[in-house]
This record gives sequence, structure tokens and C-alpha cells, in this order.
Amino acid sequence: MKQYNLCFLGFGNVGRALARLLSAKSTELRDLYGIEFRITGVASRRMGWLSKSQESEGADAFDVDDLLSKPFTSGNSSSSTGISDWLLAAQPKVVFETTSLNLESGQPAIDYLRAVLQSGAHAITANKGVLVHGFRELNELAKSADKRFLFESTVLDSAPVFSLFRETLPAIKLRGFSGVFSSTTNVIIETMEAGRSFEEGLKTAQELGVTETDPSHDIDGWDSTVKVCALGNVLLNLSLKPDEVSREGIRGLTPAQVQAARVDGKPFKLVARGRVGEKGSLVATVRPEQVATSDPLGSVRGTSLAVHFELDMMPGLTITSHRPNLQSTAYGLLADFINAVRA
Repeated sequence: MKQYNLCFLGFGNVGRALARLLSAKSTELRDLYGIEFRITGVASRRMGWLSKSQESEGADAFDVDDLLSKPFTSGNSSSSTGISDWLLAAQPKVVFETTSLNLESGQPAIDYLRAVLQSGAHAITANKGVLVHGFRELNELAKSADKRFLFESTVLDSAPVFSLFRETLPAIKLRGFSGVFSSTTNVIIETMEAGRSFEEGLKTAQELGVTETDPSHDIDGWDSTVKVCALGNVLLNLSLKPDEVSREGIRGLTPAQVQAARVDGKPFKLVARGRVGEKGSLVATVRPEQVATSDPLGSVRGTSLAVHFELDMMPGLTITSHRPNLQSTAYGLLADFINAVRA
């Protein structure tokens, strides 16, 4: 039986969902995988850099119920001034990074994860901006430190995308991919199909809790664009930045357009595509497209997400995440944790 010190870097909705899931799965982790854990550090804009000292035998740990209580009181925890001191005090074996997305640079998450790997801990993130702007550096750093840098929750919540290629598809060549990566745009379009307005669709998506903090990231296609870049950078090893993607959001769609498309049997979806071009570069687009029901992406409805891969060894492979939620996002982080420590 091994016990692992865990730290949470960011403790918003996803971090809190992960804390609940770890608590709920603690018996399975112990009995099936020989894993025990204690939470020794939590950091967020609201909490600051909190840790439990690990200098003595029988060191203290955060209680999950206390962390989830409102308002949380730090109790006998100590407070650091930055990530280096925090990591030194908490001495984590695994750090979960779920801080806010920065489309332009991936910071400060990249700096945080660099410090985590340099401290000797495994780094697990749900931050897709990190894969766009810092994947190669962090991946090489993890290899040199003999640690894992994992990120399954970044694109399709808990659905296996990166681990699928890493673990189960050896000697296969990926030629391209297409996907529906935005629950928000699905909901807005389907609301307009039902005869209601764009604004009502956005409100519905916000009530479901599937929108980005800034809804324009979804509506204008930025969230899908970042996911295209993440897939290209990791799976195709081709450097791609958001401004290199031909991007068009859904603001120009009208209820009349989407209703006519639905009647025609080819409803609109915000489709992201990436394909290796003749010169070896990645040609990528994000734009509204009419998708036939016979298409691999044609059955994606509501908050569900999907990606379709074009491969040399098979005509195609489609992965669908049906109605993902905070728990499924948290599960991707949990799965990465198990895979990191048992590797």
C-alpha cells in the first residue's frame, strides 16, 4: 500500500468535483490499486497558497469535507507566498492543475506545471491552453525527471483520447480528425431549431453549467480552436497556434437557417477539423457546418461531444462523450492519477 500526497492547484468547480470523487472512490483506490492518499496542499485565488506541514511523522492533511464547506476556514494550515514555497511545504507526489484558461499564452499554468515537475511530482492538468503553448517543453521536462505529465480531461472530458493513442494504438498513423467540441454551441443551435432565440439558447447553456467563464470563447469558436491545436500538437506532433486556425463562430446563424437545415436532415453544428496537408503542415478549421445524420458526428446532440479520427489502419474511429459534466471531467483527472502512479 502506497500513500501519495496530493495537491490541488486551482480549486474551482472542477477541483471541488475531483475532491468529492477522490473521497467517493477511496475504497476502490485502496482495494484495487493499493493507493492511499492525503491532500497536503490547496491553492487558489480565493484561498491563497495553503499547505499542511510534511516535516514530521504522522503529518496532518486537509479534510475533504472541510475543503468543500462554505466558507472554508484554513484552520492549522500554513500559508506560502508562491508556488515554490508551497511545493516545498506540501511535498506532493501528484499535483492537479485546474486553473483558469489563458488562450493567448497558457500562463501562469505553464510556469506552475514546470515548477511541479522540477519539484519531483507528477503533473496532471485539465488546462488545454497548456497543451497549445507549453506541451513540448513540459513533456520533455517530465521525461527527463522520470515523471508523468498527463492531460486527459483537456479536450473530451473523461473520454479516452490521448491515452487511446498512447496506450492502445501502436504503429498507427493519424491522418486527420474532426470533432464537435462545444456543448454550448450545440445547445444554442438546438434551442434555435425549436423556434427560440440565440439569447435563450445561451441562457439555457449557462443554466446547464457548460459554458466557459466568458461565453464568447464558445460562441466565437475559440474553445474549439484551442482543442484543435491541442490535438494537433500532441497527437500529430505539429505545432499549431490558435491564430493559425481558420475560425468562424455561430453568431451569424439565424433561427430560420438552423430550422431549415434541420428539416433538410442536415443540421448545423460547430465542427472543428484538422488534417495533415501535402507539405506536412496541419490545416485546421472551426466553423458552422451542416452535418448529415449519416456522418460520424451526425448523432451528437445536446451537451454531448465527439471526435472522429481518420487513420491509416482503419477507415475511421469515433469517440463520443455523452452528456459530460463536472464529474466526468474530474474522472479524467482521477484516471490520469491512477495511471501516473502505477506506471
